[in-house]
Amino acid sequence: MKSIAPPALECPCLPVLSSRNKGWENILVEQFQHSSGEGKTRFKEEHTICLSLASRPVRFLFIQGGKTHTSLYSKGDISVTPAETPFFARWDGDDHYLQIRLASKFMQTIARETLDKQPDQLELLPTFRTRDPQIEAIGLLLLSELQQKNVGSRLYVESLTNVLAVHLLRQYAVAKPHLSVYEGGLPERQLLYVLEYLHEHLDQDIKLADLAALVGMSQFHFSHLFKQSIGLPPYQYLLQQRVERAKQLLKQTDRTIVEIAFLCGFNSHSHLSKQFRQLTGITPTAYRAN
Repeated sequence: MKSIAPPALECPCLPVLSSRNKGWENILVEQFQHSSGEGKTRFKEEHTICLSLASRPVRFLFIQGGKTHTSLYSKGDISVTPAETPFFARWDGDDHYLQIRLASKFMQTIARETLDKQPDQLELLPTFRTRDPQIEAIGLLLLSELQQKNVGSRLYVESLTNVLAVHLLRQYAVAKPHLSVYEGGLPERQLLYVLEYLHEHLDQDIKLADLAALVGMSQFHFSHLFKQSIGLPPYQYLLQQRVERAKQLLKQTDRTIVEIAFLCGFNSHSHLSKQFRQLTGITPTAYRAN
């Protein structure tokens, strides 16, 4: 699935930030901030998570799948609404929250490939005002990526999306699935194949699905075994190798930093400079001058 469709019933609230034009697949992340009001919607093909970011508790009337809840929502509180479940909310006070929508077809694929669970058996439980440190942590990482001026790493977002999907299936499904855990890392032949592919395509937009397909496994299991083998998640290893190539080009060529940025898979001079400084402690210009 390439993008997330509009809701069946539009809420009048417009997002402050949205990933809609960032090219993220299977997930839509939007930040909302507004005063007292109400809204209703039903997402036909997406499961929805709402994470409160409000600095002060907000009183809510919340109707989810025909069940009514009233409570104060505080920062870190989470609700989970399965696809096709209508919900209505009325809030009294300044609300601030992150909405994450995961494509139901993607969740079905994760259920089948990762958890060996038939997609037609997938059913999530509607959840009102709960605490989940893992969802909160992933949500804040996605928010941080959403706030970046540069496009960022699609591989990173896809990794977070996969971990979030598996967590939802394990913790919020009606029938708790079994997750097989593979240990020992990737076989050497497969690992070398993946590393060679990464090195040959550093200048391209590498997708987690493409890497997993190289060795014929699910994205979640691939990420898990890759980290066991290398000690880094795929997106961190890719970033490290892009910076290493930039260092070579800075020392061995007279290309401009803008040219080097594109040759190494960064989308701008500033994007390269930011990541380069995070990993090396200095800017590309300073590194070239040394």
